[in-house]
Amino acid sequence: KPGCSILDLMLMSILPAAMLLLAAMPAPSQQHKPIQVHGHRGARARMPENTIPAFEYAIDVGVDVLELDLAVTKDNILVVSHDPELQPPVCKGPMEKAIIHQLTLKQVKEWDCGAVRNPRFSEQQVIPGTRIPTFDEVLALASRGTFDFNVETKSFVAHPEYTPPPAEFARLLVDAIRRHKLEKRVIIQSFDFRTLVEARKIAPEIRLSALYEDGPKDFVTLSREGAYAEIVSPEKHLVTVEKVMAAHAKGLQVVPWTANSVAAWDKLIKAGVDAIISDDPAALIAHLKSQGLR
Repeated sequence: KPGCSILDLMLMSILPAAMLLLAAMPAPSQQHKPIQVHGHRGARARMPENTIPAFEYAIDVGVDVLELDLAVTKDNILVVSHDPELQPPVCKGPMEKAIIHQLTLKQVKEWDCGAVRNPRFSEQQVIPGTRIPTFDEVLALASRGTFDFNVETKSFVAHPEYTPPPAEFARLLVDAIRRHKLEKRVIIQSFDFRTLVEARKIAPEIRLSALYEDGPKDFVTLSREGAYAEIVSPEKHLVTVEKVMAAHAKGLQVVPWTANSVAAWDKLIKAGVDAIISDDPAALIAHLKSQGLR
């Protein structure tokens, strides 16, 4: 064109293409980034949940974090169990069902939690004779890698008979973490924010995660209510791009649960979450690798 330099002409030809490229780029929360994988109860889709075989399987397939649940025995020993009551199909023992907090560790170890396949998971391997591990036994697996532990306190406001008081529960948990020198590798999570508050008082160096299941709360408010937890962990259907972006703007991580399908994983990836909790961590890791996210 008259009056245009060669540089002007070059810019005029490049700018439209550059603008199209920028328009096609995903929003900041949607840009590709590595996403961590938390093995839910170890790897519940493949192994008996919350057991040493499940955790060893999850470690072997490359999880970033072992997710697990804690109960407390009558003699104040932390054991790994999602349910406060032992009963089929997860475990079978000398009686139809029993409350863990009313049993000694010796009595808890009488229950077999690998003999029956959970009917929800057709590919779960049966391993008869699998016992409920103590928290110490699970933390001893730390030497097998650099993974972290995401530990849920199964505490219930409406059922104080299931656990010690929140302050005592938190003290037992923190003492165990410090005994193994794993303060930097453990996250404490809970729906019962009372245990998060108590943990924050005595162990400010340990990360907290606020679990959330239902309702309209935004993730920043959720963090504040959960003793200013560094992580918010909502049920997967509550996750949106806008909520994740707002959480990230405040320096929070978003780790939803429990996603087990490609469709669910892709929705969470698009929303920009930091990690995904899944019953089938091996399949999730393979999917993330296929997307260039690991």
